[in-house]
Amino acid sequence: MPSHNLERTNDDIQRVLSAHLREIKDPRVQQGLISVTRVETTGDLRYAKVWLSVLGLENEKEFRKGLKSASGWLRRELASSLSLRYTPELVFELDRSIEYGAHINQMIRDLDIRPDEDET
Repeated sequence: MPSHNLERTNDDIQRVLSAHLREIKDPRVQQGLISVTRVETTGDLRYAKVWLSVLGLENEKEFRKGLKSASGWLRRELASSLSLRYTPELVFELDRSIEYGAHINQMIRDLDIRPDEDET
């Protein structure tokens, strides 16, 4: 279980990255509405896994290439915004939980459930 300081660091990284992801001018990254859903940093602050949820993602492969290209700039902005011993290397993952939830919701709506005769 992460310590309270590490949780606070994760929250700070999430806040800073959320603000700076909107500033990336690379069209490969700006494919839709991007949200940083979670950040997990290792205990030594060397790596941070960042989960992104993208609404309206068109091309995942190009999106990942654009993120990799912008990761150096994002690290630099992170270092200037936060005073950490180490600026973590950013590892990006796509969070598909919102898509999954929408899919399950649609499946439930599509069910053909008739009301019980006792209830009418």
